[in-house]
Amino acid sequence: MSKVIVDFKRCKGCFLCTSVCPKGVLIPSTQLGPKGFEIVQQDEEKECIGCGACYKMCPDYCIEITD
Repeated sequence: MSKVIVDFKRCKGCFLCTSVCPKGVLIPSTQLGPKGFEIVQQDEEKECIGCGACYKMCPDYCIEITD
């Protein structure tokens, strides 16, 4: 199972990554990032398949995928 790591310092809450995830792994968080934007988080109940769609879609290069 892969894991998605989001750099919360750079995330501006555009949620483009959530729209392209085929498994719905990324979801909006109830927390705000350091700049005051809503951020995304990984839904721990769903498994990331490591496809990289979220990584490719992120305009601010906030996402890293690990194994």
